Amino acid sequence: LFVDSQIVKWNVEAAIKSFKGDKEAKAVVDRIDVHYQPGHGFTSMGETKESDGRYFNSDNKFSKDRFLPVGPLHCETAQLIDISGDKMKLVHDHSVLSEPHDSIIVRRDIIKTRQIYDMDEFPNAVKDPAESGVFRNGKKVTVKLTSQAPAFSMREFKLKKGDEVTLILTNHDKVEDLTHGFAMPKYDINFIVNPQETKSVTFIADKPGVYWCYCTHFCHALH
Repeated sequence: LFVDSQIVKWNVEAAIKSFKGDKEAKAVVDRIDVHYQPGHGFTSMGETKESDGRYFNSDNKFSKDRFLPVGPLHCETAQLIDISGDKMKLVHDHSVLSEPHDSIIVRRDIIKTRQIYDMDEFPNAVKDPAESGVFRNGKKVTVKLTSQAPAFSMREFKLKKGDEVTLILTNHDKVEDLTHGFAMPKYDINFIVNPQETKSVTFIADKPGVYWCYCTHFCHALH
């Protein structure tokens, strides 16, 4: 109920009876206030064949006074509600990015995330630091780099004005969560490379000068 800022639990059979004119049928089982104005809602396992009726997540549209006013755009609120019994219970309340539109709730036992990548899955992976270098084919240049905490495989590389540059970076670390990054602010380049992953970016080197390239993710005491 957007205007009332409530989540309402219904008895579907009673609602059908009420619709057909049964004055004694009580369609509404329970109500719970949320903060404020729920725009989207999602049930646990609700997007699967195993919908379990245990939890409901209310993505709310207006935080109003719930968070510090740190600017015109406030974070909003998502609230997790236990809907398994006749009386609903609020079990978790947290901030979310503004204008929340989509959520999904699944059992954690079915989430089997990958912690590191398989380098062999990337055809352009730089598998050995010795493969690093600048490789020219006319105006098209490929720069191959590896990263392993706390350094890149090359401290610097040189190009010519007008080169079309494809930079390929492979993260050689095998420790989960040891993510590296690569940034060239003057060329608006910034990306991350997770353990054993390869990423690339292509740009035109059209501005003469010396430009910093650096890792944006802290990885080591000598990072």
